[in-house]
Amino acid sequence: MKVNNVDLTISAVRPEQYPEQGYPEIALSGRSNVGKSSLINTLINRRNYARTSSQPGKTQTLNFYNLEDELYFVDVPGYGYAKVSQKEREKWARMLETYFEQRTALRGVVSLVDARHEPTVLDQQMIEFLHYYNLPILVVGTKVDKIAKNKRNRAESIIRKTLNLNKEDKVILFSAVDKTGREEIWNWIDQVKTFPERK
Repeated sequence: MKVNNVDLTISAVRPEQYPEQGYPEIALSGRSNVGKSSLINTLINRRNYARTSSQPGKTQTLNFYNLEDELYFVDVPGYGYAKVSQKEREKWARMLETYFEQRTALRGVVSLVDARHEPTVLDQQMIEFLHYYNLPILVVGTKVDKIAKNKRNRAESIIRKTLNLNKEDKVILFSAVDKTGREEIWNWIDQVKTFPERK
């Protein structure tokens, strides 16, 4: 998909704030500072549209990015940041659960992990959560430019095994630096956005 027009429509915390146009939605999830904003910026060919931050836990809302009046990217709060209070974490969890469970426009989830390290327990829990809701999943292993090319197959294998992925769950290794994986990620998005609306 070629993106010329993109607009941050709303930062929502409740279902009544979600956009009503009915465009297909692709959610992006992952631990704090795993590279969600960098992935969004790379996919939409913008340098700093989705704000990258050195301060983890910055995204505290569901940010709906309208692409070409055809599709929404939904940036969800990063998980696993220790300095966020338990009360705040519980609030985020309820917000995410409501969105993932009830949103009929949601077609699939891009779940980011750091390809340089074995996925964490929190990463595993997120995938279990998405499997529970029977959502199409693309796992993106970020920062792959920091892994030697002859070790990337092993990194992908570790991600797939540690996260206990299903056969239909796809893994793509990605770099915001050299754009590795960008086209493959778009191919997956272009495919799942045509899926029927969830019941």
